[in-house]
Amino acid sequence: MAMETITLGGGCFWCIEAAYQDLRGVVSVTSGYAGGQTENPGYREVCTGSTGHAEVVRVEFDNELIDVRTILEIFFTIHDPTTLNRQGADVGSQYRSVIFYDTEAQKKVAEELMNELQSAQIWPNPIVTELQPAPTFYPAEAYHQNYYRQHPDQGYCQAVISPKLAKFRERHKALLASDVPGLLK
Repeated sequence: MAMETITLGGGCFWCIEAAYQDLRGVVSVTSGYAGGQTENPGYREVCTGSTGHAEVVRVEFDNELIDVRTILEIFFTIHDPTTLNRQGADVGSQYRSVIFYDTEAQKKVAEELMNELQSAQIWPNPIVTELQPAPTFYPAEAYHQNYYRQHPDQGYCQAVISPKLAKFRERHKALLASDVPGLLK
């Protein structure tokens, strides 16, 4: 195995986590906080927007099974990278679109992909995704981990995450792990 880690923020971490957990080659997905000035922030603090942190997921993957470009292509299909500090009804800097890269190679792939996407004019507005070196990552509280898998019937999960996951799974069928719970074959 050739393990890599990258940290991504694109709105509520529950949505991003649920999608990456479905992928072949992804070893772990951890919800957390990064990019702010407060040490050891908690959910309530981050939600105020005062800590500077974004809700993120740290994705650990085997780059022999899934490469960073694919990880990032998926990232750009599961959130809107053109809305500053907002994803749907989630508003604030904690919901910003951000890529925290671990290596210069990841940075280069992200820059190239963002330039390609911007040139293709996929969205009517410009991409506002931040690209920064990975700062300290703080894992979120235990009750945020595996949230969608543990609470698929919860209102937010049904109204927001389930529809996103259905679109994601349809679009990326070939990349899905065969052991994804509840996945229709």
